[in-house]
Amino acid sequence: MSQLPIPKLYRSSTHTVEDGSRGTKPPHLATPNTLLTMRYYFSEYYDAFVSIHRGLFNTRDRAEHTRKRKTVSHTFSAKSISQFEQYMTYNLQELVKQWDRLSDNAVKSGQEYAEIDSLQWFNYLAFDIIGDLAFGKPFGMLPAGRDIAEVKKTPSSPSTYAPAVEVLNRRGEVSATLGCYPALKPYAKYLPDRFFRDGLQAVEDLAGIAVARVNERLESAERTKRGGKAEGSGEERVDLLARLMEGKDENGNKLGRDELTAEALTQLIAGSDTTSNTSCALLYWVLRTPGVLQKLQRELDDALPENRGAVPEFDQVKDLPYKPQLTHPHPQPPRHNLRNPPHPLHLLPRPPRTVPPGPGITISSQYFPPGTTLSVPTYTIHHSPAIWGPDAEHFRPERFRAQNLTEAQKLGFIPFSYGPRSCVGRNVAEMELALIVATVVGRYTFELREGMGDGEGGWKTREGF
Repeated sequence: MSQLPIPKLYRSSTHTVEDGSRGTKPPHLATPNTLLTMRYYFSEYYDAFVSIHRGLFNTRDRAEHTRKRKTVSHTFSAKSISQFEQYMTYNLQELVKQWDRLSDNAVKSGQEYAEIDSLQWFNYLAFDIIGDLAFGKPFGMLPAGRDIAEVKKTPSSPSTYAPAVEVLNRRGEVSATLGCYPALKPYAKYLPDRFFRDGLQAVEDLAGIAVARVNERLESAERTKRGGKAEGSGEERVDLLARLMEGKDENGNKLGRDELTAEALTQLIAGSDTTSNTSCALLYWVLRTPGVLQKLQRELDDALPENRGAVPEFDQVKDLPYKPQLTHPHPQPPRHNLRNPPHPLHLLPRPPRTVPPGPGITISSQYFPPGTTLSVPTYTIHHSPAIWGPDAEHFRPERFRAQNLTEAQKLGFIPFSYGPRSCVGRNVAEMELALIVATVVGRYTFELREGMGDGEGGWKTREGF
C-alpha cells in the first residue's frame, strides 16, 4: 500500500464513508451543519470510547444523550465558569514559578535563555488545571516537573502510578482505530501488535485515574459531612466535579457514582491535551511569524500597565482587539491554534453519523443509502482555499478581524463541532486559552530553538486521534 502524507490525504478527499466511496469535490459549506444537526443514528464508532460507563461523548442513544446534556450543561453556566477562573489562576501561577526558576538558573549559569520543551510544560499545565477542575485538585505535574498520576482499578484497589499524558495519547489512538474498525474490538487485546495491547492498557489506566480521583473527592466530601462542616465554611469547592455532583435530570435524579466518574473522565479527556496542544501550536506560529509576538506583547503591556508579568484576570484580557484574532475560536486561520493544532488527526474528525433505515438521504446533490456512515472532514474544510483563500495555509491573524470575515468562513469553522453534539465546555476552553496566552506572552520573551522553522525540524501533523 502506498503512503500519502496526512495533510495531502485530507485535501485529496472531502468525504470518506464506511463503504469506501470517496468524493473529491470541494466541500459544500452547507454540509457540516446539515450533517451535524440532522437526526441520524450515532455510529458504532462511539462504542470504542466507552469505559466505566457511557458518558456525554460516547452515548449513542439520542434520548439518553439529551438527558445527560441537560444534567451536565448547568456545570458550564456563566456563573459556574466565572468561579472556575480561580483554579486556572492558581495553576498558571505555579507555571510561572517553575519557568521563573528555570530562567533564573539559566542566567546564573551564564546562559541567555532557559531552553524548554513548551509542549511538555503546557501538558503539565493543562492536566493540572483540568485535574483541579474535574477532580478537586491538580495532579501535581507542574511542581514535580513530570508526567505522573495516581491510578486505581476500583475505589478500594491499591494505588499505582502512570504517565497520564502518554496514557491519554495512547488511549485516543487505539480507540479511534477501533472506532473505525469496530469488529476488531473483541479481539484487539490478542493481536500481536503492541499498539493494541498498550492502547487497551491505556484505556484501563485512564479510567483508573478517574476512579482514584473521584473516589478521593467523594471520601473527602463524606468526611466533611460527618465532621459537621456547614456550607459556607470555606471548605467547599465550586469546580466542575462539584457541579456534576449537584446535577439532576428532569426527574430530579443525580448522577450515580459510575456515571459521575465517567463524566469527570470525559472532562479530563476533553480539556487536557486539546488545551496543551493548542497552546503549543499558537506559541509556535506566533514565534515563526515576524512581528506577531511584539504586537501581542505591546497590546498586553498597554492594557495591563500595572499588572505586567502577573497572571491577569479574564475580564482584563477577554476583549483586547488583537489577542482574540489569535485565541478566540470564531473563527481562526487554517494554521492557527485551533485549525492546525499538533494533536493528531483521525480519519473521521467529527464523530460519525449513520444514515437510518428508510429512503436514504441526499446532501449537496450526493445520495447516501441507509447504513452509510458519514462524518464531516474538519481538516479539509479548515484548509480549503475555496473558503479561506489562496493563502489558506498561512498564519495571518489580521485577516480574522470581524470586518474581514466572510459568511463562508464563519460557517466553515467548526473546532467545537455544531448542534447537539457540540462541545459543552467551549466557554471554559476560551477562558483558559485567553489566560494562558496573556500570562505566558505577557511575562516572557521566546525564541524558537534552532532548526524549528521550515524543513525537517519544522511543524508536523501526525495521524492519530
